[in-house]
Amino acid sequence: MGSMGSDDESYTNGHFVSGETKGKVINCKAAVVWGPEEPLVIEEVQVDPPKKLEVRIKILYTSICHTDLTVWKGEVIKKEIVESVGEGVLDMQEGDHVIPIFNGECGDCSYCKSEKTNLCEKYRVNPMKSLMEIDGKTRFSTKDGKPIYHFLNTSTFSEYTVIDSACVVKIDSNASMKKMSLLSCGVSTGNLSDSDGGVLEFGGLMFQQRFVM
Repeated sequence: MGSMGSDDESYTNGHFVSGETKGKVINCKAAVVWGPEEPLVIEEVQVDPPKKLEVRIKILYTSICHTDLTVWKGEVIKKEIVESVGEGVLDMQEGDHVIPIFNGECGDCSYCKSEKTNLCEKYRVNPMKSLMEIDGKTRFSTKDGKPIYHFLNTSTFSEYTVIDSACVVKIDSNASMKKMSLLSCGVSTGNLSDSDGGVLEFGGLMFQQRFVM
């Protein structure tokens, strides 16, 4: 698993420098795939502001997951800083260091409240989900208005992305950015792959393996 870093001026000496982007459409670069087995191409894209219960984040490091390759073949993570938050987001604010997770948790459904699974009814991992939860629309588009769709609740191959707040976890700002980027997918998948379907516990957090990567 590799990582891509960012040297953007909005992140200086370990601190996020807020610009005048809040509430506005951001123009940036993203790696986009337009179809199965087509090459990744760097596109100039537009990223809309976050809506209710969403956050827009600046990508600093991202990693390649095996699922990225699987979907690219047509057979079917990551460290960021919060740029702005949408209405109703209370547990994160601009400048927070976060990790996006493809298997989010609303905290209210029967699955989230269960002690035997964390596969949320709304935000569980779904490679086919390509739109935001709140309105069924995408936050990405080309400059001429052509929609670009989301992937695995995260879409981190972009300089900026919009994610449901249920799929973002706040972390210690002093943690190593390169190392923490691997926690989004690599560490959890690697640990859980040793399970035969039983419940695993890590530091009080409970996981249950339901699929094989």
